[in-house]
Amino acid sequence: MSENKKFKNFIDKDKLYSLIEGEAPTAAELKEILNRASELHGLDLKDVAALLRVTDHDQIYEIMEVAKNVKQEIYGKRLVLFAPLYTGNRCINNCLYCSFRRDNKTLKRKVLNMKEIETEVRELLQEGHKRVLLICGETPANDINYICEAIRTTYAVVENGHNVRRINVELAPMSIEDFSKLKEEKIGTYVCFQETYDPDLYKIYHPNDTPKADYENRLLVMDRAMEAGIDDVGLGVLFGLADYRFEILALMEHARHLEEAFGCGPHTISFPRIEPAEGAPLPENIPHKVSDDDFKKIIAIIRIALPYTGIILSTRESDSLRNELFQYGISQISAGSRTNPGAYAEDTQGHKTGSQFQLGDHRNLDEVISSMIDGGYIPSFCTGCYRKGRIGQDFMDLAKPGLIKEYCMPNAIFTFREYLNDFATPETKAKGMNLIKELVGEIKKENLQKSINKNLEQIDQGERDIYF
Repeated sequence: MSENKKFKNFIDKDKLYSLIEGEAPTAAELKEILNRASELHGLDLKDVAALLRVTDHDQIYEIMEVAKNVKQEIYGKRLVLFAPLYTGNRCINNCLYCSFRRDNKTLKRKVLNMKEIETEVRELLQEGHKRVLLICGETPANDINYICEAIRTTYAVVENGHNVRRINVELAPMSIEDFSKLKEEKIGTYVCFQETYDPDLYKIYHPNDTPKADYENRLLVMDRAMEAGIDDVGLGVLFGLADYRFEILALMEHARHLEEAFGCGPHTISFPRIEPAEGAPLPENIPHKVSDDDFKKIIAIIRIALPYTGIILSTRESDSLRNELFQYGISQISAGSRTNPGAYAEDTQGHKTGSQFQLGDHRNLDEVISSMIDGGYIPSFCTGCYRKGRIGQDFMDLAKPGLIKEYCMPNAIFTFREYLNDFATPETKAKGMNLIKELVGEIKKENLQKSINKNLEQIDQGERDIYF
């Protein structure tokens, strides 16, 4: 950790663009890079730049196969599930790609009050969710006091014995003082997208009469968050705003910066692509559109470059593409998502507000879980690491030598068993029980297997929230 690295712009635009030019690596060079990646120590900027220059189909397949192995080695067959909870779609910014933009006069606006937030949380709990991402537009109505009250309200809801166990937040940049208040509310990860790391393109997409127009304020938001004691932060870009190769290198630089300045890189990175959004002009003509094939390569490269960083995929993408990407690096997904405030209770309250963007995966939580089971994946609602203090650098100290798996897989199984007993359809439950039996049977440590089976019996008898 270095004090003199903090709060300094770490993006050298010309350097990063120059790195994506040039020849693709030879077969021998590619093999050398992928051999290093297989050692699970990550890759440097030069290696990632070389992989981004690969265009040959067979070589891309080699990259994806290594990513598959790395993902399996670190995360196994578990996938963490969460749902976004939009508390408001009012926004003072005017981003050209977002339906919440200030100049969109057709959008029906809403900021939920605490009673409405409670209703939304109850709907999510009735589906089986345990983890939520609190998110909203930027407006004085959503100040730090509102956010803190919303977090407390969400945690306080109990529905048939179930409650939200972890809240992550995706919020506009704030001061160190406000981040300190946020930390007191026991959040999990603070997420904020840079959108694009290209400072010149950033100015175009974010008109200069809004708070979000300040590129450097957004670039250094994670410095302020971590300085305030937020242990886990999540980065992200919106693919389609700039050359994806530049964005990937910039993400690498951001991860390096946090590691050097604060001793711990990002806990997660999110990978959305621009989707149609009502009242937003940019999605009608995406400047740097990312194809499905390039998107797969992006996911694979980040998985092997930052092997211990969680990769999040939202319901912007189709169910078929999401299922495929699970193999190559995705470790967290949203499910049954809605992107407008009050949406989960729409059927009961009869109102409808405007969405942020168009969804690609419209399945409910049980349908997503059923599909995951078919692929051999364990759906996880685990929040054990947060509550046991395995966060930030402590998490990485366990993850890098491979010790975190001894907590993650059992805890995933426990939360999955809870879901099957309390929420699953009969078909999903039958398939899920068979998968759990199969995976527990594969555990080689006899004491661990016995301990897992004992806890599963307790869950079947009605005990809840068991975790290592």
